[in-house]
Amino acid sequence: MSLPVFLHPGPFAGEVTLAGPEGRHAVAVKRIQPGEQIMLIDGRGAFAEATVTATTGKTQLLAQVDRSGVEKRPRPAVTVVQALPKAERSELAVDLATQAGADEIVPWQAQRCVAKWTGPKLAKGVAKWETTALAAAKQSRRTFIPIIHDPVNTAELAQLIAGRPALVLHEDSAVALSTVDLDVEDLVLIIGPEGGIGPEEVAELTAAGAQAVRLGPEVLRTASAAMVALSAIGVLSSRW
Repeated sequence: MSLPVFLHPGPFAGEVTLAGPEGRHAVAVKRIQPGEQIMLIDGRGAFAEATVTATTGKTQLLAQVDRSGVEKRPRPAVTVVQALPKAERSELAVDLATQAGADEIVPWQAQRCVAKWTGPKLAKGVAKWETTALAAAKQSRRTFIPIIHDPVNTAELAQLIAGRPALVLHEDSAVALSTVDLDVEDLVLIIGPEGGIGPEEVAELTAAGAQAVRLGPEVLRTASAAMVALSAIGVLSSRW
């Protein structure tokens, strides 16, 4: 059985203290007791398996590190560019992409997005995605927590992908994802909105160097497309 995971800034050696929100979650919510084992991650690849030695109140515990290490990032590292879904599917898209191994996630304000992140909504939206990514990373026992970037528009996205391998999922493409060379260091995976990527946007992104590809015979919802594509990339490359 896998160990419960908690975020800790590190370093991982000797006796460590887990406090703050993570300490409260461990002691008050998970009810971790002395003698139990936990897993600590710093979100950047370092991890430790540790045995709890004591708890203090409902907000803190002490643990002795039994084993620690640092995992390498998978190759290729995948940055998911996710067109903003409707509110009820926004966090779901991030949750699923994180479970499937996204290394970075960039919110995209595509032309056909119903959701609009403007004013106070921008910071609130990024914060929600960061919280969702953290929870999903811990649940899926990841040592890396995806970096959540500020949102970009299509012109900014074109600049972001310039000179980088980038794939745009597009149902009308004649190129299957399974035929793409994935022997690269990093890859940008672009997911369109529910209404599909507009032809002008496809033209702008392909002009910037992106390649339009077809994931499969089905047309997926925007919230699940990244997870399915990351799974395919995992099998087709050395990520898995």
